[in-house]
Amino acid sequence: MSRIVVLNHITLDGVMQGPGRPDEDTRDSFEHGGWSMADNDDVMGQVMGVRLAESGGLLLGRRSYEDMLGYWNTTDSAFKDALNNAPKYVASHTSEPLSWPNSTLLTGDVPRAVSELKKKPGGDLHIMGSGVLIQSLIPHGLIDEYVLLIHPLVLGSGHKLFPDGSPLTTLRLVDSVATTKGVVIATYQLAEAT
Repeated sequence: MSRIVVLNHITLDGVMQGPGRPDEDTRDSFEHGGWSMADNDDVMGQVMGVRLAESGGLLLGRRSYEDMLGYWNTTDSAFKDALNNAPKYVASHTSEPLSWPNSTLLTGDVPRAVSELKKKPGGDLHIMGSGVLIQSLIPHGLIDEYVLLIHPLVLGSGHKLFPDGSPLTTLRLVDSVATTKGVVIATYQLAEAT
């Protein structure tokens, strides 16, 4: 069975919007894009590298999928080939074709489709970004683990990983690493999981 693992940067006040670039996600007049970049270091790179090397693929919302495609396929990034070769499952309300190689569209009842994906053998499926997708899976108990890169920063505005009205979810800390820049990489699993 595969596990669903959220792998996201967040601020101390829970904001996950636009961590990578100033123009990444400006919805609702968000002006703090690129907030995570100053905190990158070798510790973070090593942890992320290990996680993604063991990945069975990506599970993304349409917006995150198109943003990653638009950015990583236009740079000389070391991640370009790995991302192109990785299986990608994309939750979307539209049936427009997916242009990235190895991409599969999930439409209709997305929690049911993700539940079926979890039954297949393979490595962890990682969700990066994709707040709407994450929030659609939480009530169904489909997320097995959260790897949160918690930055020592309060933005005061922006889309949050767990917005007001999120269901009560009890997690347990299974690992933590502090980076040289003060980011805490905390790994949480559902309290019921063993």
